[in-house]
Amino acid sequence: MRKLIGLLFIVCLIAFSSCGGGDPYTYANIETDFGTMKVRLFNSTPQHRDNFIKLANEGFYEDLLFHRVINGFMIQGGDPDSKDAPLTKRLGGGGPGYQIPAEIGAPHVKGALAAARTGGPQNPEKKSSGSQFYIVHGKPVNDAQLSQFEKSKNITYNPKQKELYKKLGGAPFLDMEYSVFGEVIEGMDVIDKIAAVPKQGERPTQDVKMKVSIVK
Repeated sequence: MRKLIGLLFIVCLIAFSSCGGGDPYTYANIETDFGTMKVRLFNSTPQHRDNFIKLANEGFYEDLLFHRVINGFMIQGGDPDSKDAPLTKRLGGGGPGYQIPAEIGAPHVKGALAAARTGGPQNPEKKSSGSQFYIVHGKPVNDAQLSQFEKSKNITYNPKQKELYKKLGGAPFLDMEYSVFGEVIEGMDVIDKIAAVPKQGERPTQDVKMKVSIVK
């Protein structure tokens, strides 16, 4: 009986592995003229994850712009009003007509994929935009700065988070304010390239278009 149980366990393990069950994450490619960023979506933020997958599969992000770019901070896109928008058009207020409840927790290290939102007292629950997102470019971060943010925000970074902040940099002042729902795992240099483009105000003078596709 013990041998039979052991054999069944091995068979199940092989079947699980052959079906790709060893990787529980969903991935997406964000294609631009500057290259492709591959992102891993977090299962700890299921509402943001599922919404991003839904919009990507519907082609919602096709040819939308990274309309707000701040070197050393972040690159933001996903406003449906940005498609074919002239340089003089004000952007940042568009969306699919709904918001997503906050799923706040993950830190803003470089490459973090996070949902944009309306700030201020009109959004006390910190609900996210239904479609707009940003990817952190960020600046170098040291131990003293992390300690300062831990005190001011009443949070505790674990050793892995501290290591990533010191290695990659980021924007820890955004922690506990916005929902981070993924991370760039390939194409980190694309963030640097987009962050460095010429701009008029915060908008690139030449359109930086995107195409988002789910790859798993």
